[in-house]
Amino acid sequence: MNIALILSYDGTNYHGWQVQKNGASIQETLETAVLRLLGQKTHVSGVGRTDAGVHARRYAANFKAGCSIPMDRLPYALNSFLPEDIAVTGACEVPDGFDARFDCTKKEYAYYIYPSTLRNPFYARRAYRYSYPLDLDRMRRGAERFVGRQDFAAVRSQGTPVKSTVRTVFWCEVEPVDGLIRVRVCGDGFLYNMVRAIAGTLVYVGGGKLTPDDVSAILRAGDREAAGPTLPAHGLFMNRLWYEHTPALAPFELDKQPKSGIF
Repeated sequence: MNIALILSYDGTNYHGWQVQKNGASIQETLETAVLRLLGQKTHVSGVGRTDAGVHARRYAANFKAGCSIPMDRLPYALNSFLPEDIAVTGACEVPDGFDARFDCTKKEYAYYIYPSTLRNPFYARRAYRYSYPLDLDRMRRGAERFVGRQDFAAVRSQGTPVKSTVRTVFWCEVEPVDGLIRVRVCGDGFLYNMVRAIAGTLVYVGGGKLTPDDVSAILRAGDREAAGPTLPAHGLFMNRLWYEHTPALAPFELDKQPKSGIF
């Protein structure tokens, strides 16, 4: 049977989602939990390859295995074999052809910025501290320039080769949340480090180093050096997911706006 899982995790202690030779990963930890619970070695396919230190408020994965445990009890059973910083929150049987990665129609990431000259230890692993004033209105106007179907070569890092750097961004919004600044970006796909580079570019806009008009010019030119920096991984969260053609996942409300403002 093909089983879909909904989970969340704090990525601080992991080298990202994908299995790594030199450190712990979310994927390997989950596969080990399945092996210990069901006695079967499986491949767990995830919706995306989050990098080292990146978190997920909502993440989807699937694996194929024989399982006699009721789906409503499977999260509890798996969680007993998982560390405290990874939690399975839902499970259901899905069609054999379902794949958590390829069936996802759009994703939303959130990046958190903590504008302060003083450290806050509770944000140290979940928000990027920026020590200078940021103009939210300028950041919002800059964020609008990222919306639409366009070439995002200017806000990606070199990684796995891709056929095209054109993507569709459905929204890019900047909002204050309990003393933090949250940048939310939703798209049909993302290039390597794209959201972190968008957030870095918006920090430059908010700090006066770039104008909103500069964002459009930088995107048209495809000039990575002219855009803002790639901000650290620890401020990034996979936030929401959409599976429009998979009704079985509806009970998990994958596209529901998280109730909590922070993390």
